[in-house]
Amino acid sequence: MAKESMKAREVKRAKLCAKYAEKRAKLIADGDYEGLQALPKNSSPVRLHNRCKLTGRPKGYIRQFGISRIQFREMASAGLIPGVKKASW
Repeated sequence: MAKESMKAREVKRAKLCAKYAEKRAKLIADGDYEGLQALPKNSSPVRLHNRCKLTGRPKGYIRQFGISRIQFREMASAGLIPGVKKASW
């Protein structure tokens, strides 16, 4: 499990990114790079990092499901993810 502070930091960055998205797009279209510099650093979408929705793990993230590879495997084995079953041949 990730620290709660790390999860909260990512949520805060996502909110800032959404808040300034329209303003950022307008500044980029106008070519106003000094205005872009004035925006908060955490409002940049580049600073966002995908994390597992259940554990907060930053690595091994599967975009399609929004969870880490470890949680995906556990849930698939338990039959909690529809349409996914363990391969055997």
